[in-house]
Parts: sequence; structure tokens; C-alpha cells
Amino acid sequence: MTAETYALITGASSGIGECFAHALAARKRNLVLVARSKEKLEALAEQLTSQRGVKAVALASDLSVPGAAASLAEKLRDERIDVDLLINNAGFGGRGEFWDLPLDRQAEMMRLNVQAVVELTHLLMPAMIERRAGAVVNVSSTVCFQPVPYTAVYAASKAFVTSFSMSLAEEVRPYGIRVVTLCPGGTRTNFFVAGH
Repeated sequence: MTAETYALITGASSGIGECFAHALAARKRNLVLVARSKEKLEALAEQLTSQRGVKAVALASDLSVPGAAASLAEKLRDERIDVDLLINNAGFGGRGEFWDLPLDRQAEMMRLNVQAVVELTHLLMPAMIERRAGAVVNVSSTVCFQPVPYTAVYAASKAFVTSFSMSLAEEVRPYGIRVVTLCPGGTRTNFFVAGH
């Protein structure tokens, strides 16, 4: 990989996203770290830059907000940051009876878990197709394989991510682009505590 390419990780300030950041920095990959927590992102970017000698850019963004993915892509263009690895990791879930959980919170979950994944992939894929190289990692969940009562919307959102990823993998294969679906099980993170 050239010094001009970056891996973009959403939900990079903690959990699986932060683990991706450390693993990629150890492989000398330049990083764009995206999450809501500006202070955590900046601290992580400084740590990875000083310890691993990579370029790490912290971009605070709440991808559950309509238009956030487009704003992020525009900032990348303005800064001339070329992303050849997109890791759609940001997401959150909710537990409870569907009708008791606030509708606005469930809509926010769908925007982050589904819409942001589609939008960021759609916005960053054309450059990968043009280069005939790149990769996308979409973080799904083992809940994608069956309906899960009391996490109905979350399970459905992850079923979407898995189906979307597997379909897209076939579409972009002729262009030398890989799409990988990661389906972790229960993981010790702040997933339910912090929201997303």
C-alpha cells in the first residue's frame, strides 16, 4: 500500500473499531478514525501516530444523523484522503419489546446500522472501482442469521448488512474489490451501554 491510501474505520473510538485501528496501524496502514467522540478519536490518533509511525486522521461524526455520510465523504475529498479500505463498524442495538422502545431511537439505529453503511459504501466505492482495487469490511453480527425477539430491529438491520455485503461482493469481484462480512457474537464492548 502506498503512503497516500487510508483505511477508514467507523466506530473507531472503542470496541471492535478500536481493535481494527490498532491492528491496521501495526501493519503500517494510514487511518481515518470516525466516531462521535472527538476527544477519544484524537487521543487514539495521537497514540497510533507516535507508537506506529502512521498517519491517523480523527474525524468526529455522528453517522446516524441524516447527511453525515455525505459530509464525511466531502471532507475526505477536500483533504485529498484516498480510502482504499472501508470498515463499516459503527452501530448500536436496543433490547426490549418493539412497541415499548422509542420509535425515534429505533429509527436512529436503522440510519446508523443500515443507511450509513449503504451511503458510505456508495460514496467511496466509485474510486475503488476506478482503481480496480480496494476492500470493504461490513461488521454485521451472528444475530443476522435468525430473528431475535426483543432485539427485532437490530437483528433485522444486521440481516440487511449481511445480505447487502454478500450481494455487493459478487458485483465488485470483477473489479478486484473484496467485500467481507464480519459476524461477531457477543463481544465485551460498550455496545448497549453507550448507545453507539
